[in-house]
Amino acid sequence: MAADTPVRPPEPDYDAWAAETGPARRPRDGRPADRAPAVLLRRLIGIREEILDREHAERARYTWYGAIVLNTALLGGASMAMAIGTIREGTPTAVAVLVGVVWAWIVLALDSWLVSSTHGYTGGRAVRMLVPRLFLSVVLGLTIAEPLLFQVFDREIRQEMAVGRERDLADFRGGLTACNPPDGKDTTNRAECGGFHLTVKGAPASIRADIADNTDAVARLDEQIKTYNDALDKKLTTERRECAEERWIWRGNGRDTTETCERARADTTAYRRTGKVAEYEAKRAELVAKGNVLSDRLVATGTDYRADVKKAIDAKVAERKASQQHDGLLLRADALSTVAWSDGFALFVMFLLHAVLLLVDAMPVLAKLMSGPSEYDRRIGERREANQRIHLEDQDVQRQVASIDHEVRRYAAEVRAEEDKARLGHARYKARAEHARTVREELDARTARLLGE
Repeated sequence: MAADTPVRPPEPDYDAWAAETGPARRPRDGRPADRAPAVLLRRLIGIREEILDREHAERARYTWYGAIVLNTALLGGASMAMAIGTIREGTPTAVAVLVGVVWAWIVLALDSWLVSSTHGYTGGRAVRMLVPRLFLSVVLGLTIAEPLLFQVFDREIRQEMAVGRERDLADFRGGLTACNPPDGKDTTNRAECGGFHLTVKGAPASIRADIADNTDAVARLDEQIKTYNDALDKKLTTERRECAEERWIWRGNGRDTTETCERARADTTAYRRTGKVAEYEAKRAELVAKGNVLSDRLVATGTDYRADVKKAIDAKVAERKASQQHDGLLLRADALSTVAWSDGFALFVMFLLHAVLLLVDAMPVLAKLMSGPSEYDRRIGERREANQRIHLEDQDVQRQVASIDHEVRRYAAEVRAEEDKARLGHARYKARAEHARTVREELDARTARLLGE
């Protein structure tokens, strides 16, 4: 049918033709062998050799263009291998190389797509196609540039990290020393000591608290003894005043003390007898002896405690120093930032290297943007427009073929319908004739029987 007829003869298969000629042979039109290094470089950026054959002067341009893409991928792989070695110290070289190769392949695939997807566009449309791809190239370049910058400023970064570590250790030791004094003084109420408290056995704080309690008890006993002595002094004063000779009276044959003097003496004697001053003084002597023992123990414990505190602080500082031995990516980035912002020239050099590395990483797209459309792009554009026209024509032809095929099928259906009608009409006419013949024969038979009777 018409739908099975091809619209135009197929285009020649250049790949099959090149395979038949062999990798070592050159086609008759002077095209390089398919496996030549220049051809492989151009394949990285999606160049079609059958179109480039008509523009021999641009082969070198696109060959170096492919070399730029390959160099960017190799640079990205080397950068990622360095980054892996920086992030995880002690990583085997084979692992770092493997990660670098995988990342180089990813960068190569992305850059190849970025470049190959821009072929054939000219004018403002080419700029609109390249601007978002340039943004992607810059983002990709940032991931490649940072590990390389770490290697460029490696000596300065290590020096800054060493200084920072020493400063951090000194501040840490100072905080531990201030918040854990050798005398065991309580610092829990200091807000700045929240993360610096150490738990050291044998702290003299409890002994010092016992000494304070013992001193308070001695002070209370002194107060009670003083109260007793003051009261006793008052009673003795009263007794001496009432029993003085000028207060004696005549009783019987001589002078004698008064009843008031006797009552004062009795009151003093009773107060001495019922008072607990002796018990207080004995208890005070016991507390004083206990205080002396606690003081001696505080001196001995303080010496041991100071040594234990120093050991605990040294252990904490050593632990923090051990945790600082790993050079993480964030630490190196922070050190690089400190180095850069500490000096204007260093900042200028860092930004300059950043710009250079970003330009190198974005060079595949920048080269396309700076070089402008080429004859190859124009021919690709013409080929694309021709393919679009051919596609539209093919669609139009397919629609026409489908319409003709539909008309043919409809006509065939109509013919079959007419034939079916004629066949049905004939069958109906034949059936009616047969029925009429049967009726006539029956009538003739009845007529013959009637006449025979």
